[in-house]
Amino acid sequence: QVQLVESGGGLVQPGGSLRLSCAATGSIFSINDMGWYRQAPGKRRELVAAITRGGYIHYADSVQGRFTISRDNGANTMYLQMNSLRPEDTAVYYCNAGVRRSVLRGESMYWGQGTQVTVSS
Repeated sequence: QVQLVESGGGLVQPGGSLRLSCAATGSIFSINDMGWYRQAPGKRRELVAAITRGGYIHYADSVQGRFTISRDNGANTMYLQMNSLRPEDTAVYYCNAGVRRSVLRGESMYWGQGTQVTVSS
């Protein structure tokens, strides 16, 4: 089994910062692409940022310049540093990863359980 566990969410004032973590545990051979998504009430889940195993990064336009995605391949962990937070960043944030459980298996997509980020004064 593979589990993705997010942490670091919470309540922050506008302009503040939070750092999210996503740790992958279980039977893991390798992790390819990883990403952060978010879903606000009444809205569709959207991609926030993604990072490949080799370090190629993509950001949604709405977070470019404010959020920084990174990963530690040795620790099977991904991070999202969120600065200059706005009320519109309020959502449940989910991590996603493409995981191979062994050299003989193909890739499967896994999701974390989500962590709430609330930006409010």
